[in-house]
Amino acid sequence: MSRNRDSDGSTGDLQKRSRESNPDDDMDLTPMVDVTFLLLIFFMITAAFAMQKSLEVPPVAEDEVAPAQTVEDLEVDSIVIRIDADNVFWIGAPKWDEEQKAPSVQDMLIKLREARESITEGSPKLLVQANGDSRHEFVVAALDAGSGVGMEEIRLMSYEDDNMNF
Repeated sequence: MSRNRDSDGSTGDLQKRSRESNPDDDMDLTPMVDVTFLLLIFFMITAAFAMQKSLEVPPVAEDEVAPAQTVEDLEVDSIVIRIDADNVFWIGAPKWDEEQKAPSVQDMLIKLREARESITEGSPKLLVQANGDSRHEFVVAALDAGSGVGMEEIRLMSYEDDNMNF
């Protein structure tokens, strides 16, 4: 067996040295894997928030003019959800004598289903009347509930306390 001389003059086995590795030569991949998983979780969470409900709004033709309607005209054959300044829902249906109070979103949904079932003829219409001081989340909950129970036409209007007399 022949031995080669190294640059320092020692006689060591070159093959043995080439198989040995310096601990600094190895790369620790643990932090990189951690960052990859954090990025994966971040993008999964943000992608889930990107999916939102939407209402389709038909485009308006340029030559089409919207007819002027009063609030009374809109309320005639519509289910009305009124949201007052205290974020309380008031539901009225054409066949009901008076509005019914719904203090929570769940109560509003139950009463809206009852009102929807009372309509037997014509297409169901919903009018959401929101006070200017009501919270946005309650208005969105009313719109989503109307879409959820199968309302074919949903209208939204806002009012101030001195504009509407209930």
